[in-house]
Amino acid sequence: MSVTPREPGSPTPPVTGAGTRAARARRDAGPTPPQRALPLQVHLDDSDSPSDVVDALFLGRFTSGEQPYARGAALDTVKQGLTLLPPDATVLRQARAKDRSATLAEGDGWTILVSRWSRGADVTVTAVRDDLAEQVLASAVADAEDTPEPEPESVTMGFWYVSPRRGPHRTTRQISAASWEDLRGNYTAKVAEAMDGLMKLGVDDITGRLLLLHGPPGTGKTSALRTLARSWRDWCQVDCVLDPERLFNDVGYLMDIAIGEDDGAAGGRWRLLLLEDCDELIRGQAKHQTGQALSRLLNLTDGLLGQGRNVLVGITTNEDLERLHPAVVRPGRCLARIEVGALNRDEAVAWLGTPEGVGRDGATLAELYALRRGTNTALTPAPQSADGLYL
Repeated sequence: MSVTPREPGSPTPPVTGAGTRAARARRDAGPTPPQRALPLQVHLDDSDSPSDVVDALFLGRFTSGEQPYARGAALDTVKQGLTLLPPDATVLRQARAKDRSATLAEGDGWTILVSRWSRGADVTVTAVRDDLAEQVLASAVADAEDTPEPEPESVTMGFWYVSPRRGPHRTTRQISAASWEDLRGNYTAKVAEAMDGLMKLGVDDITGRLLLLHGPPGTGKTSALRTLARSWRDWCQVDCVLDPERLFNDVGYLMDIAIGEDDGAAGGRWRLLLLEDCDELIRGQAKHQTGQALSRLLNLTDGLLGQGRNVLVGITTNEDLERLHPAVVRPGRCLARIEVGALNRDEAVAWLGTPEGVGRDGATLAELYALRRGTNTALTPAPQSADGLYL
């Protein structure tokens, strides 16, 4: 016997013979329940781990319809010693590995899955009622996130990346950032003057959506952006994209970031997306080399994608201005376009306090810190932990 698919909208053919009563019974019973239309089948191979089995087991009661309501929460940093299980939970399965764990537990009318990695966690609850799922989830995560008190010299910064297990994901960290008054002497007079105006910008001063810092490595571009995040923290959320080469080649990832994930801030708050060392994206041959990536970048700054979104894009590059794509640097697109170069000899000597080791062409900020420590810059790069990043 063969079955031929019926075209949508075509009349139902008459049913005759012995199958008539069965067909009428199916019709009277109504549509097939989703849990029967989509049975849960799990196929395992040697690439799967015990944690994968726990994850699959958790879906059973939700798929069958026994517990049709689900609630979930993601925690970036969990306080030490917490299990994230409600007091009356009975553990059914637990899998632990070096860098992650998965715990499956249940209670009266509900099931909970706690997935841990490093200090973060995902918590998901299924239950027979929506209010019960919400109640159990609230009990599990109440006062669980470790949120350190922000310090005056730090700023909360977001970090976007694509996780193989979770897709596009954002996490936050407290980043140390010097004040502009303390940092200003690290730059040439021309750069410091340009930065003065940038640090003082407010919402009403936004005239372009692209912030471009270009210049050789080791001149302090990253340090300036961290300080900018501190200066703007009252009105602008700053996110660093850790995989910018993927961002503009993955439409789903780009849309997640364009829509944004605000830290509970009031509506109208701006966001600055930082893309570091994006030479391939914005150089003159970018359109040919990266396909639609450059077009999507420009669309985010002043095209349809950016309409209605308070999004700024900050880019650092080591390329010379002459080698950048003309569409990137055209007038009106850039909020600021600053070339961050090495300090000249007089500025470098004044910064270091001695002419020893300073060449006639001056020195970069990284070279000056290396000289201060007595490090041979030709052999050993300047450490980043004590004085920050000088890229």
